[in-house]
Amino acid sequence: MSDVNWKEVLSLSDDQVGDLRFIGYAYLRQGQYEVAKKLFKALVVLSDTNAYDHQTLGAIELQLGNNLEALDLLEKALHIDPDHAPTKLNRVKALFQLGYSRQATMQAGQLIHDPDGEIASEAEALLISYSR
Repeated sequence: MSDVNWKEVLSLSDDQVGDLRFIGYAYLRQGQYEVAKKLFKALVVLSDTNAYDHQTLGAIELQLGNNLEALDLLEKALHIDPDHAPTKLNRVKALFQLGYSRQATMQAGQLIHDPDGEIASEAEALLISYSR
């Protein structure tokens, strides 16, 4: 990212950035992915160390079929927060969709043992659906 602190340049408080995040999430929940994408793109610039913003933008890109962009953002999020299982699951989805089956299968195999039953079930479903 840039060395410019855009939050400071624009005189935005943490609360104002949080408000942008809330608005972006509201658009996301309504299925307005393109609008949410614009807000979260701004958020990753304003707060480039916030894993949630990268995770969410990666999930939006994945939803829109932009798998390579999604993978890049999800990798950045996992660099910040390496243990976030939903982000790992989205990375597996992106890997499968990009054709990186071996890597995706290995990572999904790890996630089927996740203590969160929903993550484990989704990982198992991915393994089943992408197995030949």
